[in-house]
Amino acid sequence: MSSLGPWFGGGGGRGSPWDPFFRSDLCDPSDYGGGGRGRDIGGDISAISHAHVDWRETDRAHIFSVDLPGVRKEDLKVQVEDDNILQISGERVTEAEEEKDLWHRVERRRGSFLRRFRLPENAEIGNIRCGLENGVLTVEVPKKEEQRNVRYLEIA
Repeated sequence: MSSLGPWFGGGGGRGSPWDPFFRSDLCDPSDYGGGGRGRDIGGDISAISHAHVDWRETDRAHIFSVDLPGVRKEDLKVQVEDDNILQISGERVTEAEEEKDLWHRVERRRGSFLRRFRLPENAEIGNIRCGLENGVLTVEVPKKEEQRNVRYLEIA
């Protein structure tokens, strides 16, 4: 049955070539829902949380919007590696718990998160702007202006 892929119990899951979203060059270490690597054995909900990202491109910039409710600016890090990898990382801090508290449900993810994106060649790395407002981190990566080779001709 393993030849039928992940749908019938054969080798699959996140990080597998059977996964249609598998990319070996950029790996998302959060392993959201597969393989169990993102789970903490100690009973915490998640040692590595997931940050949901929208990436849109306009005529002037690439804009990343990251949902980070409850994350403080001091707990975030945005950096560019190797001149073309945008990395967004941080941590959702756990609330202080009282010994006498009785928890009925714990669904909000907490812990560290890390997202990486390969920027296109037209990204202007030197002028990236970031802002955190109402739990949404916005990273704006401007595009380089295209160099046009224009030659004016004389009209006879």
